[in-house]
Amino acid sequence: MRSSAAVSANEERALGAASPAAQTAGYFLAFVGIGLFTALLGPTLSSLAVSTGVTLGQISVLFPMRSFGYLLGALAGGRSYDRMRGHPLIASAFMVIAIALAVVPTAQQLWLLVVAFFVVGIAEGIVDVGGNTLMVWVHGTKVAPFMNALHFFFGLGAFVAPLIVAQVIAWSDGHVAWAYWLVALTAIVPALWHWRVPSPARPTFAHDLTNARGQARVGLALLMATFFFLYVGTEVAFSGWIAGYAVARGYGDAAAAAVLTSAFWGAFTLGRLLSVPLAARLRPQQVMLLDFVLCLPGMAFLLLDGRSPLSLWAGVIVVGLGMAAMFPTMLSLAESRMRITGGITATFLAGSSLGGMTLPWLIGQLFEPLGPRVMPWAVLICILAAGMTFALVNTVSRPRLNRDRQ
Repeated sequence: MRSSAAVSANEERALGAASPAAQTAGYFLAFVGIGLFTALLGPTLSSLAVSTGVTLGQISVLFPMRSFGYLLGALAGGRSYDRMRGHPLIASAFMVIAIALAVVPTAQQLWLLVVAFFVVGIAEGIVDVGGNTLMVWVHGTKVAPFMNALHFFFGLGAFVAPLIVAQVIAWSDGHVAWAYWLVALTAIVPALWHWRVPSPARPTFAHDLTNARGQARVGLALLMATFFFLYVGTEVAFSGWIAGYAVARGYGDAAAAAVLTSAFWGAFTLGRLLSVPLAARLRPQQVMLLDFVLCLPGMAFLLLDGRSPLSLWAGVIVVGLGMAAMFPTMLSLAESRMRITGGITATFLAGSSLGGMTLPWLIGQLFEPLGPRVMPWAVLICILAAGMTFALVNTVSRPRLNRDRQ
């Protein structure tokens, strides 16, 4: 017997009568929230370590545990969006995030922090799969600029979060509790929006991985998931550890490092904004090439900084611009090569979560014994590997026929 939340294709069409503009605005709002939540951990990591009485190496377990929760949420969400109305799932996930973030500042033991961020990760995975999948369902073959705009709003939220932390540190003599409580309150807004706006209709095509060319599609989906593993691991590691890197290298205190993190997300956000018109005019391959061309000199600034603050800031800003459009560009390329279902999006985001688990945690284990410069070297290696993976995806796959993309 079907779940009461499950709906047929005809029912979904009836529910999908909402304006595409209202649906799209809801996904933009949701991704502002996801950006806020994602960027909150990095600049508060040292404060959370102090409040729980653990080292930076120990507190870095929050990265893999959050990403493990994200993995479970993405996999569960992928199946759920193919069977249920999407917006109630997104709304429920945001309410869970609000509660979990409100608990974080009260945690005096590491295990309680781990549980809170694990729960946040599950809910983030559900929202992320939903926003990316439903945006494709709403806009179809015209999704590229909307997808880049969606991820611009993620960057906007990520840019604001460190600024909130810096202001809270300045106002409260180093305590970060109000930063978490303020961000927890913001999660209520997208929850209410998605409860009120009807979900889009689910496309009528069958699951892409079960068609006659299923074996080839599975291989392509896994190859794309490998790209997301490398890219998201790089993004989370860089944004999560750049503050610790700056403090360890003697560039300033925690408040200044939080502003540096915000500079990364500001450049990241600007890059995603610029990528919206680019995505409407250029092929994904051309946009991705521009991204890599920016990332490599940005990393060179960091690796050859000679303890120059100007070089550090230049490197952070250029890397932020370069990384900005990689994720949505690969999603746009994926839409042109296969039919996007919740399950396929979950496969991509499962790779993302594994990357977000692995690289930041690995840097945390090596940061103190090998020194802070392990961070930019690890990031550079992953950027190069992601570039090679994208080139392989583009070589082994071909665009779908227009009739298959309806």
